[in-house]
Amino acid sequence: MVAETFVTPFWLDLAATGLGSVQGAMFAAQFKDRRLDLLGVGLIGMAAGFGGGIIRDLLLNQVPAALETNWYIPVAIVAALLGMLLERLFSRLNVAITILDAVSLGLFCAIGTSKALSLGLPVVPAVFVGIVAAVGGGMLRDILLGLPIGVMHVGSLYAVAAGAGAVFLVAAISSGSDITVAGVGCVIVTTLIRLLAVRFGWSLPEQRTISTLRRLRRQRGRQNDL
Repeated sequence: MVAETFVTPFWLDLAATGLGSVQGAMFAAQFKDRRLDLLGVGLIGMAAGFGGGIIRDLLLNQVPAALETNWYIPVAIVAALLGMLLERLFSRLNVAITILDAVSLGLFCAIGTSKALSLGLPVVPAVFVGIVAAVGGGMLRDILLGLPIGVMHVGSLYAVAAGAGAVFLVAAISSGSDITVAGVGCVIVTTLIRLLAVRFGWSLPEQRTISTLRRLRRQRGRQNDL
């Protein structure tokens, strides 16, 4: 199955990069003990803004899109610095930023999945590339800060939302839908799942919870044997 690349307006791609950089800087600014300088904030902002796209293109053996124009790096740096300087102002817009973050998650997922399909990758690897493109920036941000990777912790559902969106895109294309329609549907599905997870506190079962349930079942089994 081959699909043409889901093309987004250049300004929208830059806006998503800037948003990711702002969030990365805001997140880093919470850790006052790290004493990050301007260079550190800029690097974290760039990682959060287009890190997922760079990983996507490396997986696809492509020149990273962020390196094909002069705009991405300056936008990421400026947005990161603004996020650090205006941390208190942006923190008051938490709801709006959460919504935009969910939309950008879906957007990067749609771009990554469709780009993988357009290069002839099978369905499962294409879905994997889409998920990596969506969550890669946040993962790089956490690594640079020396923190546990957030996407692997209870309560995020970033990867689950991106995975659902990527599967929707693949299924829609398989059924004959236009790539643009499938891409928009991917963004909508990913965004809704992420926002609903935030709103209702959805999460996957925690490893300790599963272990506890198994232990309780064994104890009940022993009691029944007695």
